[in-house]
Amino acid sequence: MVIRTRESTKTLAPTPFPEGWYFVSTRKAVEKAKLIQKTWMGKNVVIWCDDNGSVCVAESVCPHLGSDLGPDAGGCIRDGRLICPFHGYEFDTTGQCVATPFAEPPKTAKLQVFQTQEILGLIFAWWGIGGRAPQWHLPKNTLDDAGWSDFEINTLRFPGHPQETTENSVDLAHLRYVHGYDNVNPVDEFSVDGHRLEARFDFKSIRKVAGLATLTFDLSAKVNIFGLGYSFVEIHEDSIGMDLRLWVLSTPVDGTLIDMSLVSQVKEIRSPKRLFAGLGFLPVRMRAPILNKFMAAQQKHDVLQDVVIWSRKQYVSRPRLCRSDGKIMPFRYYCAQFYPDPDDKDGSTG
Repeated sequence: MVIRTRESTKTLAPTPFPEGWYFVSTRKAVEKAKLIQKTWMGKNVVIWCDDNGSVCVAESVCPHLGSDLGPDAGGCIRDGRLICPFHGYEFDTTGQCVATPFAEPPKTAKLQVFQTQEILGLIFAWWGIGGRAPQWHLPKNTLDDAGWSDFEINTLRFPGHPQETTENSVDLAHLRYVHGYDNVNPVDEFSVDGHRLEARFDFKSIRKVAGLATLTFDLSAKVNIFGLGYSFVEIHEDSIGMDLRLWVLSTPVDGTLIDMSLVSQVKEIRSPKRLFAGLGFLPVRMRAPILNKFMAAQQKHDVLQDVVIWSRKQYVSRPRLCRSDGKIMPFRYYCAQFYPDPDDKDGSTG
């Protein structure tokens, strides 16, 4: 059931940083780089993990005398601790200063840290209204990774907003008009349960392979949205018998640009229902990775079609909708919970 409270305020233009969980990096990337610095939700942050695997996402400002803690400024990781390049203060993954070269560490020296959650090696951090603690969590890491390919990850940066990009999940008309999908039909009624939104739809996709063969895919999609930074789509392709996972992770960079990371996996296919570009002749272990690369390329192609529009569009607070537009307004009512109350003058985020 869609909850329609405070509807009179829900057509206001969205603020740049909605509350929620937003992607920061993968565990694999953090372990490889040791220390990552990026602009995330308008903040300059660093990401690292200690020897026990605990991850920290913290504002890249030393509380001692304000030094930048990123690698370009000389910040580094030693024995699982973040070392300030200015005076050698050492911080653990709770953000606490635990040592200095010349004196006892001040107890008040603590980094601003953001709470994290991890799903299959994807690391997310919480951005709360007024800096408040998490009001809800992403689904627990219960997804089975056995038999699934490694991730294919494509990240695109463009001017946009996570509400506008996430709205595509309920905008079924654009799937036909922009992407050329056929027979796009909702399966279940759009549903909302607090911070979670679910939508299901079936569709057909006609694609050319290597510019030669034309193939039709019969697809069923289940979309689970948790806030505006985390969309998880489970897709089943019936004619081959393929299962695909897709994460669409929209993260504000600086209030104008967003990073959209497309993360996909394909499940091992032992007995394909039909041959697909020689699929049946490949060893089983190679089928899912190759299909995942193909599907990831198609997803990127589709999103690039959207980027042309997203990066140039304006937010229309009272859209003039028609019957084919899907659940645009119920979706916007759902989104309102992730913004400060417009009557709250102290509703800043951080």
